[in-house]
Amino acid sequence: MAPDAPDAPDFSLPNTAAGPDPFSLAALPDDVAFVVLFFQRDHYCTNCRDQVRSLAEHVEAFRERNAEIVSIVPEPLERVEEWQSAYELPYPLLADPETRVGDAYDQPVRFGVLGNVSDFFGRMPSVVVVDRRGDRPTVGAVYKGNSTFDRPEIDDLLEKVDEVAAESETAER
Repeated sequence: MAPDAPDAPDFSLPNTAAGPDPFSLAALPDDVAFVVLFFQRDHYCTNCRDQVRSLAEHVEAFRERNAEIVSIVPEPLERVEEWQSAYELPYPLLADPETRVGDAYDQPVRFGVLGNVSDFFGRMPSVVVVDRRGDRPTVGAVYKGNSTFDRPEIDDLLEKVDEVAAESETAER
């Protein structure tokens, strides 16, 4: 792990899908080396809905890297449960209605409350790769979207997890 890597804040949020409930980084099994946090925009975002379903199709590729996918939606639990009922996601799907975790991980926000009016305002999608190896969880990589459409490709994220793992191994030598 890079010595200058920032700490990854732990948190506790309700989980409507697979994994511990409530979910926290500390509640994961020790063999989960990486957590890939997907910060979604909101319940109505069609790009978010597409992304969570696409991630479900690639969950094994992440788990082969000892990485757990986690989607965090800034909505009340009832709305997030609707996603789980519709999509049956095989990875943690968390409700963050007060956006505490999104804020702690610096999820980009454009134009504040106008996000309720248009899909081009409000919270932007972001992804954070958390490295759980070592004494404390650290932020290994971050992708911040500039629009509702700006999301990394899954293959690029898998490659990023591999890079974080390799950087950590190199730093330990």
